[in-house]
Amino acid sequence: MPNFISDGLEIAYVDEGEGEPILLIHGFGSSLAVNWRSTNWIDTLVRDGRRVIAMDVRGHGNSAKPRETALYRPALLAADAGRLVDHLGIGRIDVMGYSMGARIATFLALARPEIVRSLIIGGLGIALVEGLGGQEEIAAALEAPPGTEIASAVGRSYRRFGEATKSDLPALAACMRSMRENVSATDIGRLTMPVLVAVGDRDEVAGSPDRLAALIPGAEVLVIPGRDHMQATGDRAYKQGVLAFLKARP
Repeated sequence: MPNFISDGLEIAYVDEGEGEPILLIHGFGSSLAVNWRSTNWIDTLVRDGRRVIAMDVRGHGNSAKPRETALYRPALLAADAGRLVDHLGIGRIDVMGYSMGARIATFLALARPEIVRSLIIGGLGIALVEGLGGQEEIAAALEAPPGTEIASAVGRSYRRFGEATKSDLPALAACMRSMRENVSATDIGRLTMPVLVAVGDRDEVAGSPDRLAALIPGAEVLVIPGRDHMQATGDRAYKQGVLAFLKARP
């Protein structure tokens, strides 16, 4: 897997297919392989005639895994994504993020609107502005020594997911603590590119997609039927909605 240096850290990525480019940014504790490869997103987009770039966010997958909380501020993760676009010599690109990746993608769109042709906010609604909550208990669960009884149900689920993906748990804990930084309602209203907000109708993590879209001029909402936060990622309706959005956007 190729990589490049961003802010002194190795960032791994894939670059496949030909056509209009799209950048994919995965969710917390995941990786490009889990979020986009195993769900057939990459193949789906390539078959649609697109050039697909997907990255492992720092702290995840095959990218560098620092353990300092300050190194996971969303603006820094967004800067990694922007530098990848620059590294590949791409002028403008569609960007889709899921959950944490949607937060990163939004920070990128606000910091560098000239390179973001359209923005797809997956798995995240008004929580992008109002916050998720519970970050400290999740971080503590990720840092707990093996065999520790974790009281928090949410913490246990994140710990199990981190272990299942063979992640660097201290790095994930540092990343989680930086996810407290939200986007203000004023800032989210500055987005001028086409925006799609895609959330499962059983998602109890994301918050209302309609409330988020109402803050963004011209934003569209895609409700993914019968899916919660984890199940929506590779859903057929999600894919079909995104392909239709990409085809219709200017």
